[in-house]
Amino acid sequence: MAFGRSSSRRPVEPVTLKILVAGGFGVGKTTLVGAVSEIRPLRTEEDLSEIGRPVDDTGGVEGKTTTTVAMDFGRITLREDLVLYLFGTPGQDRFWFLWDELAQGALGAVILADTRRLEESFAAVDYFERRGIPFTVAVNCFDGATRFPADTVRAALDLDPEVPLLMCDARERESAKEVLVAVVEHALARVGGDRREPAAT
Repeated sequence: MAFGRSSSRRPVEPVTLKILVAGGFGVGKTTLVGAVSEIRPLRTEEDLSEIGRPVDDTGGVEGKTTTTVAMDFGRITLREDLVLYLFGTPGQDRFWFLWDELAQGALGAVILADTRRLEESFAAVDYFERRGIPFTVAVNCFDGATRFPADTVRAALDLDPEVPLLMCDARERESAKEVLVAVVEHALARVGGDRREPAAT
């Protein structure tokens, strides 16, 4: 009895990549992770306390009542062979000691920005530039916030020309997914470019 060639495909072993979702306090990091995650996201949110109010700048986000104190975690499958693990960083300065731990092994990062409080993004941009971690800036277009041209935001943040900058709505899955695709493409291009550069002598 002759056996024909099996038509079944071998299961694909996906590549898993770690991406950070960073930015200042209240820019939408938890929202973005929750919007795209295909699993129930892990959240470490706590209520804002009176004790923390002197150090937590809620200007521009007065309605915010909770804050991430460790990280957010989610997962999204971009293709059958590519899975992203998303780690949302805490936004307040007092939790920044966690960033170094979360950044270990990360391929790249998304920096969420809010044009009402653009200065909140400076520290995150500086953090990833100093560590050589590729990043994409995503302006979260909050309802009622003034919309600025991308070139204006880029100049205000003093971004290098090769850093991708996108407008997004962190509440919308497809919008957030476009941001993640952009950071993966940018990071992989950077890795490929670094490998092609001649070694220093």
